[in-house]
Amino acid sequence: MQLRRVVVTGMGALTPIGNTLDQYWDGLRNGVSGAAPITRFDTELNKVKFACEIKDFNPMDHFDRKEARKMDPFTQYAMVCSDEAIHDSGLLQDSLNLDRIGVIWGAGIGGLTTFFDEVMNYAKGDGSPRFSPFFIPKMIIDIAAGYISIKHGFRGVNFGTVSACASSTHALIDSFNLIRLGKADAIVSGGSEACVNQPAVGGFSNMKALSERNDDYATASRPFDKDRDGFVMGEGGASLILEDLEHAKARGAKIYAEVVGGGMTADAHHLTAPHPEGLGARNVMHQALEDANMNPDEIDYINVHGTSTPLGDVAEVKAIKDVFREHTYKLNVSSTKSMTGHLLGGAGAIESIASILAIKHGIIPPTINHHTADPEIDNKINLTLNTAQERSVRAALCNTFGFGGHNASVIFKKFED
Repeated sequence: MQLRRVVVTGMGALTPIGNTLDQYWDGLRNGVSGAAPITRFDTELNKVKFACEIKDFNPMDHFDRKEARKMDPFTQYAMVCSDEAIHDSGLLQDSLNLDRIGVIWGAGIGGLTTFFDEVMNYAKGDGSPRFSPFFIPKMIIDIAAGYISIKHGFRGVNFGTVSACASSTHALIDSFNLIRLGKADAIVSGGSEACVNQPAVGGFSNMKALSERNDDYATASRPFDKDRDGFVMGEGGASLILEDLEHAKARGAKIYAEVVGGGMTADAHHLTAPHPEGLGARNVMHQALEDANMNPDEIDYINVHGTSTPLGDVAEVKAIKDVFREHTYKLNVSSTKSMTGHLLGGAGAIESIASILAIKHGIIPPTINHHTADPEIDNKINLTLNTAQERSVRAALCNTFGFGGHNASVIFKKFED
């Protein structure tokens, strides 16, 4: 069958370095660090006392009090950034068939704040099951997709994707596949996470996954640096409107970029550690290129998973060199987690937007906080260190890898009719 072409017609972002799409892009190209001391809870007893929180976010600016109380923060973030993307796309038109507009939303953990609060309240009580009637719908990951569809009347495909830090990239790839197969005209996709809370920070900290650079938190997320010591927790979300090209053209929509390929693999190696040779990462990039019917030398930019962990950064660079061979040295590579921190299930969505905006503006966002070269990482690779770089970008590949060995890569290309 003839596969349909899929384009991006709207985007929205709520991130630690900007609460709108434009603010996010300004933060990216200017190399802004989103890290700061944690304000969500008292960190006196914590080893890690900082994170990349979203700034100046008040739910009452977006929801009435009764409505806000029914949502975990991860759903609030989903609603805010998806609203921006939907309005950016002009998708709210009376003439559209709402039965063919869907929502696929990713989150790695979902309503952990709600779960923690409810269990703590129970533990402080007399043992009676006095849980909120909204406990379950606030907690479950698929509820974000449900809320978005209910608000806008989108009656097409609707579900949530869960694959740890690859969750929102899987959401985008599922959306891409369903549209090109003709199952939907447009899908609101993306992901969000709200894990700056005691259980998430405590749990990841005790795994030794988080940086403990409390005295220098602004530079703690330092992918590829010899002295990196773990990732920095982030929060927020991002949304992309994926749409059938002919449907978008018929309604006169603007087009940011074309989605041309996606790959999904597993390491089948370890619960939390990447394959040391980057096997799953290598395979997923090969798969994405094959799906896009592209050669490695057609990619100009890779937005890497690049979490700032000792093992992960080395494995990903090995995989890139295996896939791209000599073209590796003609690429721009960068990790925007150096600025935003790691949004877990929301990472793929905000980093896909970074990739698309790099194509649109011809600017590669930097990998900030790099001070000392790591001898295990090839220093001939252009890692876009510390300062944004200008270059024409024909196509960009975005990687995300999750605990459990889940790998997802998606490729965006400059749109040509």
